[in-house]
Amino acid sequence: MRKIDIIVIHCSATRADRCYTEYDLTTDHLRRGFSGAGYHYYIRKNGDIKSLRPVKTPGAHAKGYNAHSIGVCYEGGLDTNSRASDTRTDFQKHSLRVLVMLLLRDYPGSRLVGHRDLSPDLNHNGEIEPEEWIKECPCFHASTILQDPPPQNPAYL
Repeated sequence: MRKIDIIVIHCSATRADRCYTEYDLTTDHLRRGFSGAGYHYYIRKNGDIKSLRPVKTPGAHAKGYNAHSIGVCYEGGLDTNSRASDTRTDFQKHSLRVLVMLLLRDYPGSRLVGHRDLSPDLNHNGEIEPEEWIKECPCFHASTILQDPPPQNPAYL
């Protein structure tokens, strides 16, 4: 088994009013020359967690970090006008929180980051600031997944 020390959160950068299945994602990644979906897990708008790549296999989701990370992607990330936005549904927030808690339990000491947090620190001040982001993905602060109160279980709404 490879050493895991980073959990990287991504968005699919697709509009929230459109469906983007795990099949669509895999097909797009194959077209880009990947051997399959680059993420290990994909969370659909209805909260379903899809396993796309075995954790023992390095991902293709964060250049320079794939060898020692797990990639988790949620469906969405763009509003209806194609602008970057936190479009997670309550179902996605719930599933993302549960999945991250399990991954951090299985890989203790791992760092939880958004893809944008892996951008280079261009001004060398020790912080990755919005003006330094290569991408806005995942369109929210990944660190808040476990800091925010858990969303209400959407199945009981």
